[in-house]
Amino acid sequence: MRYPVTIVATLIGLAICLFNYTGYDPHNFVFFMLSIPAWVVDLFVDIHEVSVLLMYVLTVLTWALLGFVADVLISRGRESERHRRSAR
Repeated sequence: MRYPVTIVATLIGLAICLFNYTGYDPHNFVFFMLSIPAWVVDLFVDIHEVSVLLMYVLTVLTWALLGFVADVLISRGRESERHRRSAR
């Protein structure tokens, strides 16, 4: 199985983190809109007490996991379609 969505999603996660790191997102709006771990952490602790590096790593891993789930679902859909076609 190839993983094109996983690769693209991981690159999106990296881009979000790099954009935040460069300072072009001074109030962290883009980062907090697109980082699921930031949403969860903010519910339980003050976000300023959490390591920025940890948030970046969790953000990239979360995007990679979402891409992997999408790849698995796509693969299952294609496999069931092939199975239906061969049963005819």
